[in-house]
Amino acid sequence: MKFRAQLDSVLEKTLVVIMSAMVINVLWQVFSRYILTNPSSFTDELARYLMIWVGVLGAAYVAGKGNHVAITYFSEKMSPANLKKTQVFINLTILVFAVLGMLIGGVRLVYITLVLEQLSPALKIPLGVVYSVIPISGILIIFYKILDLKKQAQ
Repeated sequence: MKFRAQLDSVLEKTLVVIMSAMVINVLWQVFSRYILTNPSSFTDELARYLMIWVGVLGAAYVAGKGNHVAITYFSEKMSPANLKKTQVFINLTILVFAVLGMLIGGVRLVYITLVLEQLSPALKIPLGVVYSVIPISGILIIFYKILDLKKQAQ
């Protein structure tokens, strides 16, 4: 599917940009602490938030590629029919988690932190912005898993 390939490409590039920003941020943190002897006040917090974004968006990317961590010992011993049933079950389980935990739960978390006007201590950005990666990744995982289930139904 052309849209899926484009989405994968955008997600890959986004992850590269976030990782690059994280590396530059940590290098600045080390430089300012040990060379300038005046540690930067925001770099620790920014590194933490960038790590959250990389981890959660990376999970969506990996779910889309089907490269998530798996124990293949049992699946290698299954018949093709049972393997297909197991894969459908796994994709449905991931889909339900993405809907309930990431989309619904993530939207509620973002909403609550925005309503309460919670700000990060050093950067003074709304924590809802930081947490918005959870429902975004949930939507991506839902999209990928629906496509996977459609493909398995054929």
